[in-house]
Amino acid sequence: MKNNNCLIVGASHAGVSLALQLRKEGWAGAIQLISAEGELPYHRPPLSKDFLAGAKTADSIRLRPEQVYSDNTIKLLLNTEVTAIDRARQVIRLNNGQSLGYTKLALCVGARVRKLPIADRHANIFYIRTLDDVARLVTHVQSGRRALIIGGGYIGLEAAAQLIQKRLAVTVLEASSRILGRVAAPILSDYYSALHAAYGVAIHNNAIVNAIVDNDHSSKVLYNNGSEIEADFIIIGIGITPNIALAAESGLQVGEGIVVDEFAQTSDPNIYAAGDCTEHPSALYQRTLRLESVQNATDQARIAAASICGKNIPYDSVPWFWSDQYAIKLQTAGINTGYDSVIARGDTTNASGSGFVLFYLKDGKLLAADCINRPKEFMASKQIIRSGKPIDQQLLIDEAIDLTKLV
Repeated sequence: MKNNNCLIVGASHAGVSLALQLRKEGWAGAIQLISAEGELPYHRPPLSKDFLAGAKTADSIRLRPEQVYSDNTIKLLLNTEVTAIDRARQVIRLNNGQSLGYTKLALCVGARVRKLPIADRHANIFYIRTLDDVARLVTHVQSGRRALIIGGGYIGLEAAAQLIQKRLAVTVLEASSRILGRVAAPILSDYYSALHAAYGVAIHNNAIVNAIVDNDHSSKVLYNNGSEIEADFIIIGIGITPNIALAAESGLQVGEGIVVDEFAQTSDPNIYAAGDCTEHPSALYQRTLRLESVQNATDQARIAAASICGKNIPYDSVPWFWSDQYAIKLQTAGINTGYDSVIARGDTTNASGSGFVLFYLKDGKLLAADCINRPKEFMASKQIIRSGKPIDQQLLIDEAIDLTKLV
């Protein structure tokens, strides 16, 4: 294995985890970790939270200190883009004209922000995806300024929470009938709408942006063919799109993401993939999933590293996610797609501050749970979901029952 070379494209959560795990699995060959960014790899979740608020620096959100890479003989190639994969020759081509050969290749290329086409030609427009994006945005975060956020998903709402606490005036425009409409039940949307309103964030639903007009030092956003709002800067958070072009151009199977099996192997036996860019089979949900989460990136990367080293361990983790807004921590276990009922444990207004849980069920089985400041129920929910067994709904609702004793 000493003469083997594993190339990892993308110094993301998945890419860094895969590189380090390869060493733990016994890979003795070369490892090269390729990043299009010039930054030492970093955590992305703080970008819309502590880093935006100025509570953390770039150095404090690094995934690993630089010494860790050298200690594990992992070569970092920063500011380097892969332009093509020659699968027949097992070679990748780089934007600097060089080529690198590989024994095994791992694609951890993540996703890119979905852009609002009408915003492309305007000043004071920001996205939250890279450290560079937010470093530029932070210079505009000043008390008294007006921030407009287009998109009422988790990124937009997390940014809104940080900005309003920095004493900016914050407005959120959401195109659909409610915030978080793609990922949560109406009860949770209502809770977060009330939470943000209590802090002074103005949320407008059913708001379709028609045009953006630049003024001297601000921008005017026209929406719903008549309404308008002025802002000093605009943040756009309307989702992400998996980076599948490189894989597709090389002839790998792609769908919603780069298609992999339960061992993180693509349609080419020498190429693996992990993270936001992948579409993988889920035995638990009996369908393929494409997940956007740190948990999926790191767990799937460990599976890929094991597979590259000849140890086939199927990926079967229960998906989970989190969001921090104000003093509220949301922890979500599972995927709620296709639920036929939602039941609540606790007061869904959270008036007492003790939190609550929303359970999503189908045919009596627990698919997912949204846990507001309820870490014990979050941990128990993951185990109940994993079991795949029907559960008495009254047991879930009754707060006198310790859910950890049901698993």
